[in-house]
Amino acid sequence: MKIAVASDHRGFPMKAKVVSLLENLSHESMDLGPDSSESVDYPDFAEVVAEAVSSGKVDSGILICGTATGMCITANKFPGVRAASCHDELTTQMSRLHNDANVLCLSGDLLGDRLVDRMVEVWLNTKFEGGRHARRVEKITAIESRFLQQQ
Repeated sequence: MKIAVASDHRGFPMKAKVVSLLENLSHESMDLGPDSSESVDYPDFAEVVAEAVSSGKVDSGILICGTATGMCITANKFPGVRAASCHDELTTQMSRLHNDANVLCLSGDLLGDRLVDRMVEVWLNTKFEGGRHARRVEKITAIESRFLQQQ
């Protein structure tokens, strides 16, 4: 799987660990920045990952900022992106099972390394359940399409 990864300055230390984990799990990762822990604006980095997911350049994305909230809000502005802010294994698993999330948003401030490793593994290994959930995801896509047509 090809996965784009980015962070802001608060998520920078965790980003390097996530990229390394992805490579150890035999996934192709694209580190889309930043290149240092200097202060940056999270929307700039959420945009590059969400655009890559939206356009199909990558299969999915992982975004890391202080709380995961800002990255998640920004990523969900892009067509076809279903970003989920997850804080434990259960929310991570359910984001895939029921929502077919394609961008995982993580908190660089609130989550420990071992939990993040486990969450990333759960996220990568959990498949969309489909069924009644597919109908709901299709409704989200229809809402998005109607909104884009109004533009």
